[in-house]
Amino acid sequence: MRHRSSRPVAAAVLLVALAGLGAGCGGGQDSAYQATIDDWHAERIRNLRAETGWLTLIGLHPLADGAHSLGSDPQNDIVLGAGPARIGEIGMAEGKVVFVPDTAVTVREFVDGAEGAPFDGGALRTDAEGAPDMLACGSLVFYPIVRGEGFYLRVKDREAELRRDFPGVPRYPVDARWRIEARLEGEPGFIEVANVLGQTSRETAAGELVGKVAGHAFRMRPLAQDDGRLFLIFGDGTNGTETYPGGRFLVLEAPDAEGRVVVDFNKAYNPPCAFTAYSTCELPVAENRLPVAIHAGEMKFGAGH
Repeated sequence: MRHRSSRPVAAAVLLVALAGLGAGCGGGQDSAYQATIDDWHAERIRNLRAETGWLTLIGLHPLADGAHSLGSDPQNDIVLGAGPARIGEIGMAEGKVVFVPDTAVTVREFVDGAEGAPFDGGALRTDAEGAPDMLACGSLVFYPIVRGEGFYLRVKDREAELRRDFPGVPRYPVDARWRIEARLEGEPGFIEVANVLGQTSRETAAGELVGKVAGHAFRMRPLAQDDGRLFLIFGDGTNGTETYPGGRFLVLEAPDAEGRVVVDFNKAYNPPCAFTAYSTCELPVAENRLPVAIHAGEMKFGAGH
């Protein structure tokens, strides 16, 4: 999920206002549909602004064997952008991430969004093993993750400037013409998906999503989710100019009994990398790069990353 510049608040407000005007244009926009998308977008913004949402991400640090000092003091091996001068030592030991807090600070377990018992030190579970073990110190929350073959420490600050001053995300006017029906065909299979770190991971594609948008026939590869829904990482002709260069995300409801899937591009949203350079977003595979401009969903935030 560097610090980010943001589009002026006035510009974001103007675009949201234009989205509202779209309800009475383009052949009679359904006001109920407009309200549904507005509600969805409002929930999306609430999630971004959450106490440990993507707007709080301030660091992604590779972890190596041995013990390495951690804190905001520049003399530390791993230098954080906020928090105490020294928090403790972290590193790899026998394939495990191990953290030992400094005696001068209080580090607590962070479970279900709340601080818990003091943490005296030991091995930490990564996200490759399920929910990672999260720790809190002051306004910081940090935990280990695995990306590719590497171990990293992800650091969030609940008092981050971006979270405090976040102006919202500009978006295109809601237009029901970007809500289309497609069909999921074929069998699940593995595909290689690259991320912004240059790594690739083997993911399960649910099949081929077949349909047509803006006069262009497509056969995209959505990823299967545990709850039956589909996760689509797609690119289009707006990337780099009006939308985030690395593409956008879209969650689709599970196909019906006939394999039909509603693809609503009005719910296309920016990956975390649009807000912070410390995330590890996946990129569209070749089949998911549409040669048309999708003028729906979220637009570029600030200067991008």
